[in-house]
Amino acid sequence: MPELLTSEANIPEHVAVIMDGNGRWARERGKARHSGHRAGVKSVRTTVEQAARRGVKHLTLFAFSSENWSRPAEEITRLMGLFVEALQREIAELHRNKVRLEFVGDRARLGDGLVRKIESAEAQTANNDGLHLIVAVAYGGRWDIVEAARNVAGKAVNGDIKVQDIDEQMIAGGMELAGVPDPDLLIRTGGEQRVSNFLLWHLAYAELWFCETLWPDFGEADFDAALDHYSQRQRRYGRTGNERKAAEC
Repeated sequence: MPELLTSEANIPEHVAVIMDGNGRWARERGKARHSGHRAGVKSVRTTVEQAARRGVKHLTLFAFSSENWSRPAEEITRLMGLFVEALQREIAELHRNKVRLEFVGDRARLGDGLVRKIESAEAQTANNDGLHLIVAVAYGGRWDIVEAARNVAGKAVNGDIKVQDIDEQMIAGGMELAGVPDPDLLIRTGGEQRVSNFLLWHLAYAELWFCETLWPDFGEADFDAALDHYSQRQRRYGRTGNERKAAEC
C-alpha cells in the first residue's frame, strides 16, 4: 500500500462511498451481473489504498443494503460467495498495512459461516492504528435508526433514563457507527443522485459528490476529484459563512 501523503490540506476525516454501477458495467459488456461485482473488487482495493495515501482516517463502503435482499436468490448467493472470497484474500494485506476492519449491519441476516469470518477479521485487525475501514453489509439507514430508538426506549422503560433526557447524543450512541465521526464526504458512483437509505442519520451535513463513472471503472483520479471537490466547499453546518469563520477563530 502506498505511503501516506501528509502534505495535503483539507482532507475529509471520514469518507463514505455508495459503490453503484456493477450491474450496468456488466450489462454494457454483455456479461452476467456477478462479473460486474467481481470487477468491482479491484476498485475497492484502489479506493482503500488511495484513502490511506491521502490521509483519510475512516472509510465506509456500502457493500450490501437491506433492500438488496429482494434481488434474485442466485445473485445474492454469488454476492455472498464473492464477499467471503474477497475477505479471505484481502485480510492479510489489510492487516500488514495496519488497516482496522469493521463491519456494520444486521448480522442476524447473514449466514453463520460469514459472521464467523467477519468476527475473525475484526479481531485480527482490532489493534491496528491505520485507516479505519468500515464495510456496511445488510445495512439500512432506517434500520439503524430504529435499532437505536429501540435501545433507548428499552432503557426508558426499565427506568435507567428519563424520557426527557433523550437527546441526539443518546440516539447516536446506539447506532452502528457510534464513536465514529460523521462522514464529511459522500461519494456515489454510477450517475444516480440519491443516498439510497445509507447512513441517513450520519449524512446530515456531509458534502455530496456524484459521478457518472461505474464502480468497476472508479480509480485514483476519480477519488482525487471527489477530494478536490470537498476541499473547495465551505462547510457551514446551518450557519452563515461569517458565523462559521468566527467559530473557527
